[in-house]
Amino acid sequence: MRILDNLNIDFISKRKIAYTISGSLILLGLLSLAFRGLELGIDFKGGTDIALKFENPIDISEIRTELDALELGNIEVKTFGGESGILVRTELQAVPPEIYSLVINSIQKSILKYEPNANPTISDSTAKSVTFNFADLKIIESVDSKLQYDGYQTSRLDDNHLIVRVGIADWIEDALRSKMPNNHFIVQKEDHVGPKIGGELKQDSIISVILALAAILIYLGFRFKFVFALGAVVALFHDVLITLGVFALLHGVVPGLNLEISISVVAAFLTIVGYSINDTVVVFDRVRENIKIHKTAPLIDNMNNAINKTMRRTLITSLTTLFVVTVLLIFGGDVLRGFAFALTFGILVGTYSSVFVATPFVYEYVKRTEKKIQF
Repeated sequence: MRILDNLNIDFISKRKIAYTISGSLILLGLLSLAFRGLELGIDFKGGTDIALKFENPIDISEIRTELDALELGNIEVKTFGGESGILVRTELQAVPPEIYSLVINSIQKSILKYEPNANPTISDSTAKSVTFNFADLKIIESVDSKLQYDGYQTSRLDDNHLIVRVGIADWIEDALRSKMPNNHFIVQKEDHVGPKIGGELKQDSIISVILALAAILIYLGFRFKFVFALGAVVALFHDVLITLGVFALLHGVVPGLNLEISISVVAAFLTIVGYSINDTVVVFDRVRENIKIHKTAPLIDNMNNAINKTMRRTLITSLTTLFVVTVLLIFGGDVLRGFAFALTFGILVGTYSSVFVATPFVYEYVKRTEKKIQF
């Protein structure tokens, strides 16, 4: 790292090469967004996510065939956490009315399978649960424990009434258990989001990113000069657009890489904004000091000196952070993969933009407007 202390690279003069690289990446990203779009997670489009973990490796094509037979509409099945795990996604939030009675009959069959003499009766049913009445306390206790073992969510109303939750997950679980009795599985997670909530989350996420950029613009306008604030926000838009473009370009292309836009990924984008602006502010601060000290020196020399003198700090900070998020990307599992990927790629592109986009933009603006920067 000692060699970084004596760097003397003319970064600003290479800005046109950087413009070409950045412009190409942004254009590719915009085309990907326009033609491929983004893979929105359940947080935004609504629906039900069910993660299942099997005891033994499974054939995912067999799972798809079995679930297609349930006629749950648009259903997606993919591997999750290895060859023995799957993630089932459907846009439904509740069991369709036309198969509700089938679900209840399925639960009754499970009860009679364990306790042939149970003779349960239905005392109440809603869109989300059904209440069974049992005459024998010992039978209800036995049935309760066995249904829970099978993955049903149950609760006791009193000594004679057992409430069994009815939902998409129950229907899917019961269908798979009947078709694959020798491969036991557990439900790792189950998420439900309504379309209205998903729409509100989408709107709030966009607003949060815009407000963060606006706040940075105002703060840096006071801290430095408006042109510096503009350069920083341009670099941040650059980072977000390129990272979004990569999500659009790669989703569904790289196996095992969960590149859907979820709330955690939005959090990663906001983290990228904060991380990238930190590097940029350090460079801008050094530019301001150079302009105050070397008042007669050309602006391009002051800016190049600032970038070169802060390069060691920039690389050390970026690399140490990158090591951590790379480990998270590799070992964090499927749930965190999108979040970790956004951070990993965002750190790389954010470090690049601090050197080749933010400061060169300020120089280009000053050169074209022929305004002199004074502090």
